[in-house]
Amino acid sequence: MTPGPDPCPGTGAGEKTADTGSPLEGALVSAAADQALLSLSTPAGLADPYPVYAKLREETPVFRSEIFGGWVLSRFADCQQVLADGETFRVLDAEWRDRHRPGWRDNAAMVLLTALLPWKNPPEHTRERRLLVRDFTVRRVQELEPAVRRATDRVLDRFADATADGTAAEFVGTVLYPLGMAVIGDLVGVPDVDHDRLRRLTDLIGKQVDPAMPAALRAEVDAAAVEFRDYFTELIARRRAEPADDLTSALLVRPGTGAELMSEEEVLNALLVLFGGGYETTAGALGNGVHALLTHPDQFALLAGDPGLAAGAVEEVLRWDGAAQMSQRAAVRPVVLDGREIPADDMVVILGGAANRDPARFADPDRFDITRDDGRGLFFGHGLHLCLGAALARLEMTVLLEQLGKRFPALAIGGEVRRRPNPSLRGMAALPLTR
Repeated sequence: MTPGPDPCPGTGAGEKTADTGSPLEGALVSAAADQALLSLSTPAGLADPYPVYAKLREETPVFRSEIFGGWVLSRFADCQQVLADGETFRVLDAEWRDRHRPGWRDNAAMVLLTALLPWKNPPEHTRERRLLVRDFTVRRVQELEPAVRRATDRVLDRFADATADGTAAEFVGTVLYPLGMAVIGDLVGVPDVDHDRLRRLTDLIGKQVDPAMPAALRAEVDAAAVEFRDYFTELIARRRAEPADDLTSALLVRPGTGAELMSEEEVLNALLVLFGGGYETTAGALGNGVHALLTHPDQFALLAGDPGLAAGAVEEVLRWDGAAQMSQRAAVRPVVLDGREIPADDMVVILGGAANRDPARFADPDRFDITRDDGRGLFFGHGLHLCLGAALARLEMTVLLEQLGKRFPALAIGGEVRRRPNPSLRGMAALPLTR
């Protein structure tokens, strides 16, 4: 569950517009930029948002959006600066929402998300992250590699069986989500029989960060949030009564740094964010990445010929077309970006997808190149809120891409590809493949 744009924008009344000359001119420029943002939810924008991002970077890299009720950034340097400066820019926590989003506590999905680690600021964030970080060290993730490889073999065996007669199999449902569920489910202790139910719930909750979510879905999304929380509350109760060899049991009994123990509420919130965020964005990025590789057959041929390129391919996949496209912060104090004065407490929307195609940061950024060696993008964030599970996600992605190249060098798209209708969390709804 990656933080995305707030679906309840403010009016922006009385806010300073982009400084492009006269107030009217600035308002017109911002209105045009907002129209570009709206186009991200159209079929063309969902298929390829990057021309829109390029236009924003070139013409209005920092502007006040009436749609989001805050400032929108699209250049790498600006986005990185905001993510890195945790003293000046903070996440939109419950206190900020109380000031700016009256009635937000009536939205069960938003209440659920705001209680989780990515939506917290220090000192709460500092304490909870410290108690969890030991489970995602490089050494701990390396210990998980055999289990990740076994899970990858299982789902790829299933894909091989489904395509043995030459027909296409839907890769998202056959491989990507089952793999992500298996990896994070084994870690947390979620039985296989519950995977489909939890996938349905997390997919619904993910719509909360879609700025174009239809109002008619609100009740269904909120109900999913309640059911999701109830599920993990019951899982904690089961593990307290009958501990198992999983992270849920370990968090309930293991003291943290300085003999601190996580409260039951903290354990619950940790499981919610680890499970919800531990497979959704990884599966989304993998689907986008496999599609990119197969629509750039020279790059897939490179990978198939040298599986050692898989780790680099992962970084290029995350830069080129990552799942998490947007995040947000609020200015703690007045700050100037690109000559625009952002008042204290104003929201800032970070277009990470735009930043990762910025030519000022990446040479020839619209070229997909798995041998690229000019640094990482901002898919996993930066600074204080750098994704806790980044190393595990990279491992999962690397193993899958490595094995795809080895086992299925003739892999190809075998039908109509469909994208999920969510510009904030890009991913594939359908990716039929043959081998």
